[in-house]
Amino acid sequence: MNSHSARPQTAIAHQQASPFWRWLAIAAIVAMLDQLIKWWVVSAYQWGDSTYVTSFFNLVRAHNTGAAFSFLADHSGWQRWFFVAVAAFATVFIVWQLRAHGSQKLASLSLALILGGAIGNVIDRVHRGYVVDYLDFHWAQTHFPSFNLADVAISCGVIGMILAEIVRWRQERRQAAQ
Repeated sequence: MNSHSARPQTAIAHQQASPFWRWLAIAAIVAMLDQLIKWWVVSAYQWGDSTYVTSFFNLVRAHNTGAAFSFLADHSGWQRWFFVAVAAFATVFIVWQLRAHGSQKLASLSLALILGGAIGNVIDRVHRGYVVDYLDFHWAQTHFPSFNLADVAISCGVIGMILAEIVRWRQERRQAAQ
């Protein structure tokens, strides 16, 4: 085999692997931004502190030992390691999906956002024992549960996955109709 025949195969392998690393980079950026903001919140605010920003939004420092909307937060502490285990399993599954389907842009971007958010929150759980939340939206004295950038990334990723599945389903229907 000469060096010329190996070169195209290497280029093809690099092109196929390239999206995978792009998605991991996006996940890493989300996790790093999330941790950077949380570091700032922890250094600038004491637990329970709040800064008025608008008539419907405050910056706060809140601690969440549970999952979304403080689900299971009032339990004895077992949930911390349960959520770490769930995030570890999800990380392995998402990385596997990104390697297998990295060329599917919307689905892969969505998975990268979920991965970055999950990593951002699991770092908090392992390091602090709780997740730092800082975005507080409210209306007429009713406060939505506080959340953070990792939660936003996970939510956007889930919405993106739903949209990707709808697009895939429509394409399959069109192809079947032809």
